[in-house]
Amino acid sequence: MSPGQGAERDSGPYVELDRSAWASLAAATEQPLTPTEIERVRGLGDELDLDEVRQVYLPLSRLLSLYVGAAGGLHRAQEDFLRQPVPPRTPFVIGLAGSVAVGKSTTARVLQQMLAHWPEHPAVALVTTDGFLYPNAELERRGILGRKGFPESYDRKALLRFVMDIKSGKDEVEAPTYSHLVYDVIPDEKVVVKSPDVVIIEGLNVLQPARVREDGSTGLAISDFFDFSVYVDAATADIRRWYVDRFLRLRETAFRNPASYFTKYGHLTQGEAVTEANRIWDTINGPNLKQNVQPTRSRATLVLRKAADHSVRFVRLRKV
Repeated sequence: MSPGQGAERDSGPYVELDRSAWASLAAATEQPLTPTEIERVRGLGDELDLDEVRQVYLPLSRLLSLYVGAAGGLHRAQEDFLRQPVPPRTPFVIGLAGSVAVGKSTTARVLQQMLAHWPEHPAVALVTTDGFLYPNAELERRGILGRKGFPESYDRKALLRFVMDIKSGKDEVEAPTYSHLVYDVIPDEKVVVKSPDVVIIEGLNVLQPARVREDGSTGLAISDFFDFSVYVDAATADIRRWYVDRFLRLRETAFRNPASYFTKYGHLTQGEAVTEANRIWDTINGPNLKQNVQPTRSRATLVLRKAADHSVRFVRLRKV
């Protein structure tokens, strides 16, 4: 039986559950978010409603809460085994990946809000990797401004240090801030993460494996420090359409702001905007998805597969 028929399917090292089977896993659990909260976390163009939150994200938040609890139990068992106190348990880190326009930012915000409602871990921080992009001036110096969002456009050493500091249990860790309005990192502005129980790290390439050095050795990847990872998936044709639709909405809103980096797009006609959005997809976002983002999907603990209407239709979970 295939997904979409009320089925659970054993798929090698994964278990696939269609939406109804997945939703039934938390049928007796109270949905903690209000319509107002859902509206606040919904991204531009995302079709997120109470049913989606209850049927998809409530079971996921419950599963993640179980993982957090199990990690705490393992920490205590290790402490008993060593017969001596060990450092306090470090934050549970969740990596969240997916294409531009697939809705991963909305997924991250929903999970942050829902996980914070579980009493076992009320402090949930969300950090996007956008802040670890090199500043535009540096990207221009390197000749890769047109490859913004590709793995080489990030300060991977700084991002790795940040994640390692989180997992080392530091009380306070800082991350750079990025502005989508000005399309650049904001100098001297930081996101401060203080003593979190859970940290969600969201970005295009967070599941990238470690790079192979010239001598054939490999270093560390940020995904080496994830306790759980989620990949938000959809058909490429659907993601492309969502990207174009979002571009058209931004043309009517943010692109009209004189402070916007993309203000030049605010005065395009409908036809010109569609052409430009497709050009950007074909030259930047599409190739990045195919070459760098999609190949990391198999590294995720859990995959949320969306249908053409943005709703999650089935879930693929790696067996423990």
